[in-house]
Amino acid sequence: MRRARLLASTLVAASLVLSACGGDDKKSDEDGPEAQEIASGSVLDSTWPLTGLPVEGDDSAAQDHPVIVAKIDNTASSSPQQGLGSADLVVEELVEGGVTRLAVMFFSKIPGEVGPVRSMRASDIGIVKPAGATVVTSGAAGVTIDRINKAGIKFIQEGGPGFFRNSSRSAPYNLFADLKKTVKSTERDEAARPDDYLPWGDAADLPQGQPATTLAASFGSHTTNWSYDAQKKKYVNENTFAAKGDEFPADSVLVLRVKVGDAGYTDPAGNPVPESKFEGRGQAMLFHDGRLIRGTWTKKGLGDSLTLATKAGELVVPAGRTWVELVPVDAANGSVTVGK
Repeated sequence: MRRARLLASTLVAASLVLSACGGDDKKSDEDGPEAQEIASGSVLDSTWPLTGLPVEGDDSAAQDHPVIVAKIDNTASSSPQQGLGSADLVVEELVEGGVTRLAVMFFSKIPGEVGPVRSMRASDIGIVKPAGATVVTSGAAGVTIDRINKAGIKFIQEGGPGFFRNSSRSAPYNLFADLKKTVKSTERDEAARPDDYLPWGDAADLPQGQPATTLAASFGSHTTNWSYDAQKKKYVNENTFAAKGDEFPADSVLVLRVKVGDAGYTDPAGNPVPESKFEGRGQAMLFHDGRLIRGTWTKKGLGDSLTLATKAGELVVPAGRTWVELVPVDAANGSVTVGK
């Protein structure tokens, strides 16, 4: 809906410019279908795919690098995390032991140092493939790398451009990447814009929902707590491990309940590695402006885009910075608690 309104405005503006260029009533070759396709493309390139926010000035959302996803540790050992404040979107996923790891996505802005960088999981296929992203990672288990490769996902691991070890930290929480250096190895000849990662829209299009100023997303051993700051109109991660001043400024929190299976191997400590099944259908909870809208999510395959709906029809995510919680649907390992 938002894109349609933007397209209509652009086409109207274009017609006004053409009519102001002179009194010639002859039909211009530029008024044909090709011109409309260009106008549509320019509308798409005027918003960022990971936020839905407008591009400033005369810049374009088409970039000469893909979406970059940094896998960042999300335990107390990772404190302080670097780079979250520059991210467009973050997905929190379950890993072994009931703790979580972050898939931190960058496109509109590429920061410098990010980390601590950790390894990939099979769950990442459904997270990064729809964005055509390149993953920045410490590596992965052999079985995971095989599946990542078969899924056609590119990744850059330790030893690649920009990676370094921070001597002031303990391994394995001392691996960082300077993304400004790393991203150079992903540059392409022609700029491109990925598809929208979420169904972006306007807050005015949301159902009323219910009051909800706090939420707790539990993954078993770890719970991420959020509270709504009405003055700043942001959601605050109350137990973030991000460096002070480098926290992710969430305009919305999107909770998606997902099924979790066994990835088929164990970690070095002998813990079974879980795999979040980010495809199919499940419960969705959208938190925005201190309210909760309940609905469902649908994703046909791991590489397909996500759609949201309520009983009344399509559900959009207001353009902005969004934190996505992939919370296990199994009550023994995942739960969501909402407070007014």
